[in-house]
Amino acid sequence: MSAGNPTLDVSPEQARLFDWIVHGGPTDGLPRIMEGFVRAQSAETPAETAALVREFGLPREALLSEHLTSREVWEALLEDMSMTAMIRNLATMTRVGVLEPGSAGTAAVVAQLGDGERIRRARVHPIALLAALRTYQTGRGARGRHVWSPVREAVDALDAAFYAAFGNVEPAGTRLLLALDVSGSMAGGWVAGVPGLTPRDASAALALVTAATEERYEVVGFFAGRHGWKSRTKGPWGFGEQGLTPLPISPRQRLDDAVRTVSDLPFGGTDCALPMLYARAQKQEIDTFVIYTDSETWAGDVHPAQALQDYRSASGIAARLVVVGMVSNGFSIADPADPGMLDVVGFDTATPQVISDFARGAL
Repeated sequence: MSAGNPTLDVSPEQARLFDWIVHGGPTDGLPRIMEGFVRAQSAETPAETAALVREFGLPREALLSEHLTSREVWEALLEDMSMTAMIRNLATMTRVGVLEPGSAGTAAVVAQLGDGERIRRARVHPIALLAALRTYQTGRGARGRHVWSPVREAVDALDAAFYAAFGNVEPAGTRLLLALDVSGSMAGGWVAGVPGLTPRDASAALALVTAATEERYEVVGFFAGRHGWKSRTKGPWGFGEQGLTPLPISPRQRLDDAVRTVSDLPFGGTDCALPMLYARAQKQEIDTFVIYTDSETWAGDVHPAQALQDYRSASGIAARLVVVGMVSNGFSIADPADPGMLDVVGFDTATPQVISDFARGAL
């Protein structure tokens, strides 16, 4: 490869495939799956398509869309479906009748979700499984176009898989302080268009995952509880005493217990400077501060960027700050000149990995 005329180093087989993609023609000499794809594009019946799926190991993307409403086709796809594809298509398989109480399809799905080794190999994050569980439980899509009747066995299997997937989480390995918005608004609305997954569910689940995978962490809520730390700053509009109070999130808890732990509390305002002020006042050694809220992000007497700088100076730690507004339309906390600050606007199943990578300094 020369600097002025870069070329790709491809094998004759790859060159033949690229030529076929551009120009078409016979599939002789191509990977066998290409023959299956061509034949599937001219299949006349779902039964023919199902047979081609089994013969060539075709994925759903290789099939005619009109055949993807067939139970027979989805039964064939399920036989060799990956874990992530299966999780994505649970609702579809329920709508077409593959998943029914006591059916062979349901038994196959339950077996896959109960296989800890398969979950490990698929590297599915617990939050992806929780999002799938909450969506599937609601029985309707994010935009309400499709509906289905959730199958209890599949719901239970997804719930168990959520906990089994904790082992897939790569620990950040840093000293973490998680600060959760515990206000009433966290229980309303959905995050990232995931039906049934509220900011409260998501924040409690992330705290639970942290507790199960990290060695050095603390979880606090934005309220000045009886045994909490109280700030001298006042909340917006002058209401209430501000502070942070430790939350007893344990790796031995179930998600429902963790959600109850962060519910019905005398919430305060989500002043994003408080975690750094708290850590400095308590002389705690923190590498990464993470704030989870729905859309309430504000600053009191001290801006979060200044509070972070003051904490770094006082502790000698190059601490980082992540602020996640899970349903926010937009906010600005991070100093764009500070590579140790990250604002996350919105939330999806990739967010936890981004936060973990940022905490480790991998981003």
